[in-house]
Amino acid sequence: MSTSLLYHAFGIVGFQCTSTEYKSGQVTFYITPGDHPLKCPSCKSSKVIRRGRKTRRFRAAPIGRKSVFIILDLPRIECKDCGVIRQIKVPFADVRRSYTHNFERYVLELSKLTTIQDIAQHLGVGWDMIKDIQKRYLLKHFAQPELKHLRYLAIDEISLAKGHRYLTIVMDLESGAIVFVGEGKGTESLKPFFKRLKWSKANIQAVAIDMSPAYISAVKDNLKKAAIVFDHFHIVKLFNDQLSEFRRDLQREVKDKLKKEVLKGTRWLLLKNPENLDDTHNERQRLEEALKINKPLATVYYMKEDLRQLWSQKDKASALRFLTDWMERAATSGIVMLKKIARTIGAYRTGLLAYYDYPISTGPLEGVNNKIKTLKRQAYGFRDILFFKLKILAIHKTKYALIG
Repeated sequence: MSTSLLYHAFGIVGFQCTSTEYKSGQVTFYITPGDHPLKCPSCKSSKVIRRGRKTRRFRAAPIGRKSVFIILDLPRIECKDCGVIRQIKVPFADVRRSYTHNFERYVLELSKLTTIQDIAQHLGVGWDMIKDIQKRYLLKHFAQPELKHLRYLAIDEISLAKGHRYLTIVMDLESGAIVFVGEGKGTESLKPFFKRLKWSKANIQAVAIDMSPAYISAVKDNLKKAAIVFDHFHIVKLFNDQLSEFRRDLQREVKDKLKKEVLKGTRWLLLKNPENLDDTHNERQRLEEALKINKPLATVYYMKEDLRQLWSQKDKASALRFLTDWMERAATSGIVMLKKIARTIGAYRTGLLAYYDYPISTGPLEGVNNKIKTLKRQAYGFRDILFFKLKILAIHKTKYALIG
């Protein structure tokens, strides 16, 4: 094999191929160092003496479906300046690895397209080797995201496994990148992030969170100048949960069998947005019938739909007037569930109206959470929590978005 082919095919420079072997579906190239002077791998001194050789075998990128190996005898040298005895440096491979940089790049390219298990089977290597290559790449490029440019954040948690195991995720809402993954949830899980954030001197202007007291406390204690924006998706979810319970209680109390039958199966119709009702399945008609026979249910439903208008007002002052009016109507409705919701919303009014100063939400983070769940399913779980966290930090990059 010519020196030119050795370079262009495998990125090997400064070595000569002495022979080639084809055996058992494998191609093996035997190479030797060129005539360049030997230098100490530690201090770069040329004052060295030879201390024997060590044969090394490196896996290279395959040729077609054939595995390729590079075998060479590496001189061991003793440096007269620093006194160490080591092998000479191999420019085309990490001396601690059994594969070349060329093989490593090939694995990373395949990682854009398929899973670790598929790559390992394709190359005839162990799963751990492919994972190790990916992990070292992720550690180098994503382990410590830049924080100094951050302005708008979203914070939420994702369930990692059964047994109340969680990860806390922090997203940069401008770039869509995950900038922190903490184990657990609440204040303790965010401490490492806030410590790094303080050193970065980032100017955080607003943070989107749900109404978790732990997150509220963490943001207030560590980002005193940042506005807290309560996510409207969580407000709607809170109302929907209460509405589902309210409908269930009403159905239990109804004695008339016909009315009970009408109320039965209307849960999802009540939770759907009106524009999403499917007329081909008579969903709108069924909902109207349920609302017609039960005035309290109709009141709660229409108040829920009315609350959605809070986030479409023309400005903050209009939103405040709308919210005040809505809370007054809820308080005088005579329905305990609405009164309770009104008190909750009143307690978080400042954070809800902050949306008009900073129109952000945890919506983009919810989308990423779905990608994380897909990532976890494709990998059938992660034994290495650090590797899983690195995957999440890199998930905004399309090429690593769904690889397990």
